[in-house]
Amino acid sequence: MAGEVKAFLDDFSATMQRVKAEIPATLQGFGGLFGKVMSESALSAREKELVALGIAVAQRCTPCIHLHVQKCLKAGADRRQVLEAASVAVMMQGGPAYTHLVPVLKALDELAS
Repeated sequence: MAGEVKAFLDDFSATMQRVKAEIPATLQGFGGLFGKVMSESALSAREKELVALGIAVAQRCTPCIHLHVQKCLKAGADRRQVLEAASVAVMMQGGPAYTHLVPVLKALDELAS
């Protein structure tokens, strides 16, 4: 369905605002960890997002795939880099990760346009 990735991202963002109101300590704790780990250091933000995307594919987490494709693109990764990171996950994880190349491609198609 066209627009499903953007619809997911919009809904996720809106719903997380509600979650933040309900359990702010959880979001603050995770947000602090995320911010520290994903900040520029020995690896660039782009490299870290590509790693995160690979893990999302290997774990077969479609919501994580959508979020990290978006973050990869915002961090400056191009289409080929995103697809290669996903391909490394397939090589490491096999068939279950292979089937999750579809949400990577759909997210790229929708978010890179």
